[in-house]
Amino acid sequence: MAKTKTTYFCQNCGAQHAKWVGQCPNCKEWNTVVEEVVQKEEKRNWKSSLNSQKIVSKPLKIQEIKLNTEERIQTKNNELDTVLGGGLVKGSVVLLGGEPGIGKSTLLLQIALQITEKVLYVSGEESQSQIKMRAERLANQNSNCLVLTETNTQQIFRNVEEVEPDVLVIDSIQTLYTNNIEASPGSISQIKETSAELIKFAKETNTPVLLIGHINKEGNIAGPKILEHMVDVVLQFEGDRNHTYRILRSQKNRFGSTAELGIYEMLSDGLREVTNPSEILISKKDTDLSGTAIASTLEGVRPLMIEIQALVSTAVYGTPQRSTTGYNLKRLHMILAVLEKRAGFKLGAKDVFLNVTGGIYIDDPAIDLAVVAAILSSNQDIAINPDVCFAAEVGLAGEIRPVPKIDQRIVEAEKLGYKTFVTSKYNKISSKNHSIKLILVGKIEEAFATLFA
Repeated sequence: MAKTKTTYFCQNCGAQHAKWVGQCPNCKEWNTVVEEVVQKEEKRNWKSSLNSQKIVSKPLKIQEIKLNTEERIQTKNNELDTVLGGGLVKGSVVLLGGEPGIGKSTLLLQIALQITEKVLYVSGEESQSQIKMRAERLANQNSNCLVLTETNTQQIFRNVEEVEPDVLVIDSIQTLYTNNIEASPGSISQIKETSAELIKFAKETNTPVLLIGHINKEGNIAGPKILEHMVDVVLQFEGDRNHTYRILRSQKNRFGSTAELGIYEMLSDGLREVTNPSEILISKKDTDLSGTAIASTLEGVRPLMIEIQALVSTAVYGTPQRSTTGYNLKRLHMILAVLEKRAGFKLGAKDVFLNVTGGIYIDDPAIDLAVVAAILSSNQDIAINPDVCFAAEVGLAGEIRPVPKIDQRIVEAEKLGYKTFVTSKYNKISSKNHSIKLILVGKIEEAFATLFA
């Protein structure tokens, strides 16, 4: 019998150590290093009969390699299909992470009920009756959706052999364990082993596998970082508990772009797809208020109209405050320095608060001009016409710089009924037949004179 081998893992970052230490040298967290058994009693394999035939790979010249289009399964959820790059690729492994209670299980159960193919939904956290209660709230009941409550991978694969599903859903990877490893579920060793078994199953049977991953206190997917490298797609489901809207982002995608974005609204009967994101990102108000400006931004290939709100007031306590929600604070400091140095606006003794409505975070430099407009509007206490939108980057010299895909931004603004579009005069606008009025500026002073003259 093989001697049992143990090693030490950090439960926070997954780093491996030769001996126990009080503080992990990698992540600097205390009391997170634990001893785990890594000696396997038998060869890791989800199904031993699959290894009966040996497959030998041969090197080929790149000109001799034939391109095969990936077969995709449509999930009947346009937002998820867009983020995945057109649907679920057969044999792919998708990892979905997000904060507790954000709606990961609801999203995947809703997908399982919509897909026409046979789906096996495996839950290690809820009973079958609990899943039934959630499913009754969701529309589009699918008779091909089978529910299994199990955490042992050997038992799961026995059911898989019997059921032969077209799609396998695991909720969640941190609850699974395999008999090949003597460690508790959720440990680094168990996550590695169970993930490897599921990936091997997906590749050998050409069955797509959807995994739910827990989030640690740093906001990363719990377990070893290698888990994100092993899977094909890593999705992040995020949002604010105080808002009903959820955003699905792709952090890694071997079969499509990582720049796509999906937006949902959490309702009592499940997650509703938001086809026009601008409806949730722009406030509804009866009167024009100072300190607000509309920016045209891009998430992937999708143009969005977002509302920037700014509040500039005299600093009461001596030291001016700068606070942002949904925007980079350091970039706000840079913009304020440019306004002070290059444009002559005295904002050094004033509090500046900035907010991106809708509860989302935007890092597109194209919203810089809208941020400047909102700050100057609040400072002057003059409202900007709500029919005006902005798309330009602000440079350190106070110049208004061009942004990519300007034509898509202009077309989206036209579609939503905006009358004026302010951007950089250095942009290369391919079409001149826009019905929207274009205002081209080169410096902050020109934009100020145009808006507040």
